Amino acid sequence: MAIRFQYNKTSLQHLNKQLKIRLRALPTLQSKEAALRMEVKRAKDQAEELLRKLESRMKEYDNMVRLWGEFETDLISVKDVNMSVKKIAGVKTPILEDVIFEMKEFSFFNKPGWFLSGIKILESLVKISIESEFFVRKMELLDFARKKTTQKVNLYEKVQIPGYEEAISKVKRFLEDEENLSKSSQKIVKKRQQQKEAA
Repeated sequence: MAIRFQYNKTSLQHLNKQLKIRLRALPTLQSKEAALRMEVKRAKDQAEELLRKLESRMKEYDNMVRLWGEFETDLISVKDVNMSVKKIAGVKTPILEDVIFEMKEFSFFNKPGWFLSGIKILESLVKISIESEFFVRKMELLDFARKKTTQKVNLYEKVQIPGYEEAISKVKRFLEDEENLSKSSQKIVKKRQQQKEAA
């Protein structure tokens, strides 16, 4: 990205102002990037932990596989998922509050006695699964924001700040050269006037 500037004092002031803005913003962006990186890792770890928990819970019920064949899958369904939004380093992320289940009425006398336990088992497994999805989504949102912040940090560090510094030095050199030329020409004019007066 080429920085546009003119060889004058107004442009020099503008360049200095833009450089100061970027130098002041850079530490904030770097700390935001570090915070986002840490939160992405935390969300990923939590999602993976929940998936491991889900798998281990599923293995616990492997011995009940034959019983699940007689379980009516439409007895319970997810009615609603309550969630809230939390800002992390300026990024809105979803937080699971509660999962609301809807249970169909059934006769306790006509169904096996373990159906109530089966419903509780399904509720806990579904909650773990949904919570894991929330952490995956949180991780995706935070990672996207982290990538954008990293791009901005790199843009400032590697492109804009060096570009503004180079532009400022070019304008300063030009103005110094112009001033030196002006002084030299004034000396020459003064010398000629003195020579005319002497003659």
